[in-house]
Amino acid sequence: MARLIMLGTGGGRHTTMFQARSTGGFLLDAGKSRIHMDPGPGALTNMCNIGYDLRSTDAILVSHCHPDHYSDAEVAVEGMTYGGWQKRGMLCGSISVMEGFQGLGPCISPYHLTLPSENHTLVPGDRLEFSDVSIDITRSDHSDPTTVGFKCITDDGILSYVTDTSYSDEIAEQYIGSKILLLPVTTPDGNRIRGHLCTDDAIRFIDYVRPDLAVFIHLGIVMLKVDPDKQADKAERATGVKTISGKDLMTLDIDTLNIGQLTPSRPEWSDAWEL
Repeated sequence: MARLIMLGTGGGRHTTMFQARSTGGFLLDAGKSRIHMDPGPGALTNMCNIGYDLRSTDAILVSHCHPDHYSDAEVAVEGMTYGGWQKRGMLCGSISVMEGFQGLGPCISPYHLTLPSENHTLVPGDRLEFSDVSIDITRSDHSDPTTVGFKCITDDGILSYVTDTSYSDEIAEQYIGSKILLLPVTTPDGNRIRGHLCTDDAIRFIDYVRPDLAVFIHLGIVMLKVDPDKQADKAERATGVKTISGKDLMTLDIDTLNIGQLTPSRPEWSDAWEL
């Protein structure tokens, strides 16, 4: 059964700077494949807190070259490759992440690019194939013009991670058929910032896609101040689609849509540390 572990549900400069919410992205455990998406600040801490063995990661995907999405990526790569001693796993990122673009990035060093078995520079229209999940690469409208989104096709349904973007019907149309829609809702109500979604934009997005479940993530500091649960409830009342705000270390089963919550418990010692 495929499931998500939310390593962080915050986003934006202020949430990231103060870690008002972790900004660690999430793990997709599809059954045979474990994929870490957007390992920003807090990812390593929360993986340690839940006893996750970084050596079990099969792929790391980075949507764009902003630090709330990539800052823990190089160390996550080292974990995936047993401290750099085993050439394994896949590293994928947008053009800015892997090569640099218009002054942004690259955010992965030449050394770390040598560690995985495979590296891929992602552009919209690409598809990544794993043994139990396929991931279509989608287009975004963000201040990093190379930003990409992810539409993950699992045996239990389609999970879509929209990543940072402004709203348009053309952007939303890419995610038709999604069972779960992870939406980066940075600001509340109609408080719109270029290249990001506010709650009013999220309502339009959800109404267009009509998923079974929408989840607000990438919560900015103003969103946290006004209460993201109330903003998610506003979206649910407007669309009739079940909508929740994500919580750090929340789990979500893609098949049943059951939601759980992990309790941080940093181990005194872990056998995984015996590299």
